[in-house]
Order: sequence, then structure tokens, then C-alpha cells
Amino acid sequence: MYIHNINSIGQGVSLPNSQRNYTLFNEAKTQEIVNKKEQALPYINECLKTAQSEEEVLGCLHILNKMLDNGVKGIDKMYPVLSKFNDAISPNIQTMLAGIYRKTLIPDAFGPLNKMLIRQTFMPNSPYFDPTEEIGGAIFEYIKQAAAVNTYSKIKN
Repeated sequence: MYIHNINSIGQGVSLPNSQRNYTLFNEAKTQEIVNKKEQALPYINECLKTAQSEEEVLGCLHILNKMLDNGVKGIDKMYPVLSKFNDAISPNIQTMLAGIYRKTLIPDAFGPLNKMLIRQTFMPNSPYFDPTEEIGGAIFEYIKQAAAVNTYSKIKN
């Protein structure tokens, strides 16, 4: 299977600005790739490895986020390439990663999420939105899931 123009994922991505506090994506291209489901994951993985711009990274992360919403399996296995962006200074990338980590609950991502939250708390760098909302929400989801596992495992015993 070949995905046409996988390296052009960043085209059509428009970053937040003073008139809009969210990123715009090429939704037609996103949906085309999302529809390929698990077959598209190797291409997204390669795109993330070779991304040259924030827009390309965000386009790939947006596709993964949509895939998670559509029940695509195996995205949690992409943590090695996703973790490459854990130290990204971009609040846009941090927010997208936090959303993916919130849905996948990859154990290794908990520490980097805390680091992102601390960075955004003491050195906020987005004039257009508050990244701590999504990052904090992801951390809360990890804590909530851990508490539920702990609580319900005691009930079964």
C-alpha cells in the first residue's frame, strides 16, 4: 500500500494566531489517511521520523489523534517515535502529544507529561491558548485510570 504524498501532510496546516486559538488541518487529507487505518501507521511513523517542520509534525499527530478516535489499534506502539517530540518547546506539539497520550495511556509518557506541565507553568510560551489544559487533563486521566485499577483490583480480591 502506498499513501500518495505522505510527506506533504504539513501542507494546509495553519498554526494558531491572534484571531484563532487553534490549529487548522487539511481535513480531506487527514480523513483519506485515517480511512487506511492500521495500514497507514508505518507511513505516519516514517513521516514523524523525517518531519522538517512544526506543521508536518502537527499534521501527523492530528492524523494519529483522529485514528485513535476511530479505534485504530497499534498507535501505542509508536511511542519510540512520538517520544522524540516529548521535549518539543512548541505548545502546539505539546498539546497534540498530550491528547494522544491521554487516549493511549502509554506508561512511559507520564513523566514527560509532567515535565511539559512544569515547563508550561513556569515558562508559558503560547500567546493564543493555554497548553496546560490538555497537558493537565492527560495527567489527570493517567491518575484516574491508576486509581480505578487500584480500587477495582482490591474489590475483586
